[in-house]
Amino acid sequence: MPTLHPAQRGNLEKTVIAARDEAEKAALNALKRLDVDQDKPFEAMSESDRALRVRLRAEMRRLGSLDALVAEAAYEQWHRMLFARFLAENDLLMHPDGVAVTLADCADLAAEEGDADAWACAARYASQMLPAIFRTGDPILALRFDALGRHTLERLLNDLPTPIFTADDSIGWVYQFWQTKRKKEVNESGEKIGGADISPVTQLFTEHYMVEFLLHNSLGAWWMARHPEDGPLTPNNGGIGEDAPNSGSPIIGGGGASPSRTSASTKTAALRREIFQAGRPVPPT
Repeated sequence: MPTLHPAQRGNLEKTVIAARDEAEKAALNALKRLDVDQDKPFEAMSESDRALRVRLRAEMRRLGSLDALVAEAAYEQWHRMLFARFLAENDLLMHPDGVAVTLADCADLAAEEGDADAWACAARYASQMLPAIFRTGDPILALRFDALGRHTLERLLNDLPTPIFTADDSIGWVYQFWQTKRKKEVNESGEKIGGADISPVTQLFTEHYMVEFLLHNSLGAWWMARHPEDGPLTPNNGGIGEDAPNSGSPIIGGGGASPSRTSASTKTAALRREIFQAGRPVPPT
């Protein structure tokens, strides 16, 4: 699969930054509408809303503040929509009957199946495949944004072109982009970084070339130091990574190295055995 080119990456970053601002505004409005920030609900609140409010207030106590609950609700609601589209664009959003469906299909099916909208329908389908992401029964995901908030997020999501959702590295970038604004605020504050500020500053997406570099200069170098006569590891002889015969890397590619004289299964077994032995504690003398 292709990776995002700079223009696509810039488009995705701009969209995600805008989505966080809009999602946090919508989340705060939805929580205040349920009096989650108040000690008591308003008298006319329905029983179902009262029950949801109790669960949301429990989440607020667990997270520590209303601001933390707003941030959590914004993150969960936006990413449920985003990941649903990732699945749909890659033909991986499956109806319970085993047929791939689109978000347009979900919009048509939502009413007859009792879902609030296409996103709720898509999330219900996806929960059977990815229950840790599309969590049923989560009060934060049961919170419903007002029409303006929903439509704004839908517009941002729909404006992203399909190639962004079929690129190899898009999902890796979205978390970093979600934290862009907060990372800048933390860095510009001049204060010591700690607690909840650590993750937006330090949890960055590791690009493919960085992973390759680490593999080449760790596991690959380790193998070549012990088995120079066997040549580098490649996907065809028991190694890992993409096949790049002229890269000269010890893990992927040959770079003029001698052909492997060991079968793929034997080489893989030897590599696993050496990794296991290296990780064992040194016996006492």
